[in-house]
Amino acid sequence: MTLSKTRKTDVITGVRTHEADTGSPEVQIAILSERITYLTEHFKTHAKDHHSRRGLMMLVGQRRRLLDYLKGKDLSRYRGLIDKLGIRK
Repeated sequence: MTLSKTRKTDVITGVRTHEADTGSPEVQIAILSERITYLTEHFKTHAKDHHSRRGLMMLVGQRRRLLDYLKGKDLSRYRGLIDKLGIRK
């Protein structure tokens, strides 16, 4: 399931770096984290949904790659985002 427009807007405004920011790594990671959280809750009631579980693993991998990219580009932005989103690393 995709995020609702209002929820996505809330997520973007929480982590954007400037007013028109919609595609920075921080925004992309925040949106992926929101989708990962939703799917994690989904699996608590639908444990045998293996097709969606594959999608979750792909999202986790994509978020990991973006986090690695951000870590290589700017370590302070990476650490700030990790703290803001509550992703442990």
